[in-house]
Amino acid sequence: MNTTFLYKSDPARGRQWAEVFSRHRPDIDFRIWPDIGDPAQVRFLAAWVPPEDIAERFPNLEVLFSSGAGVDQFDFAALPPELPVVRMVEPGIVRGMVEYVTHAVLGLHRDMPQYRRQQQEGRWQPLPVRPASERRVGVLGLGSLGQAVLAQLVSLGFDCAGWSRSRHAVDGVQCHAGADELPAFLARTDILVCLLPLTDSTRGFLNARLFSMLPMGAGLVHVGRGPHLVESDFLEALASGQIGDAVLDVADPEPLQPAHAFWRHPRIQLTPHIASMTQPLSAAEAVLDNLRRFEAGEPMIGRVDRAKGY
Repeated sequence: MNTTFLYKSDPARGRQWAEVFSRHRPDIDFRIWPDIGDPAQVRFLAAWVPPEDIAERFPNLEVLFSSGAGVDQFDFAALPPELPVVRMVEPGIVRGMVEYVTHAVLGLHRDMPQYRRQQQEGRWQPLPVRPASERRVGVLGLGSLGQAVLAQLVSLGFDCAGWSRSRHAVDGVQCHAGADELPAFLARTDILVCLLPLTDSTRGFLNARLFSMLPMGAGLVHVGRGPHLVESDFLEALASGQIGDAVLDVADPEPLQPAHAFWRHPRIQLTPHIASMTQPLSAAEAVLDNLRRFEAGEPMIGRVDRAKGY
């Protein structure tokens, strides 16, 4: 049987994937949705949102690849239980996230939000400069993105800690794990970075209780998913000064409505979910490497543990 790799995402990016496949795997029939060809020949599917009735539509599907870093957009209940699901792990996503978070943390560390407010007021007022070693940064989520971000922040001299549900060890980072260690992690965090995956257990994770465990005036960099954040709790934390300034790259829903409070809040810097984007060429190469691994019976990078949801 011929092998078809079907791409169901942005067509412009798909055409770039097609060029990579044609160079490295001309034996594979690469197709871009909705040109699916013979459904029985589709063995591999890359999608942001898979088509409905995936098992009936593609009876010989062997692997489902997410075209992005997340998989929370997938309805796992609608997928065949034995179908491997693989999230995107590629250098372009990692580099973009490291750049964005580093920029955001440095901005909060050097009081750039306050300087912007002072500029609008026509006020020339230097603020005390603290070395990075005196600023405690904490990262929620110690996957590939969280660890890459921490490596960069450690290299800049920040006092770094990380938290995740399961135990990790990261060079130069105080690692905390599980619910029992979350309060201690938060208590030592001046700037909190959220890089958690979105699961049932992390939905609403950034709430009033969590904010209350941070030092007064802590900064927030939220680059996870919009539903992590309880908006009413967040706005109250900003109003009380519990959260000083925040950088948000995600929202729920996206895009925000024009009248939403986040747009014009003086202590929120908002960007439209652009912190990190899949780079088409390196993404296609990462998928080709995983195809090689799959065909050789080796573990695929980024394979999702359905019990955890990531």
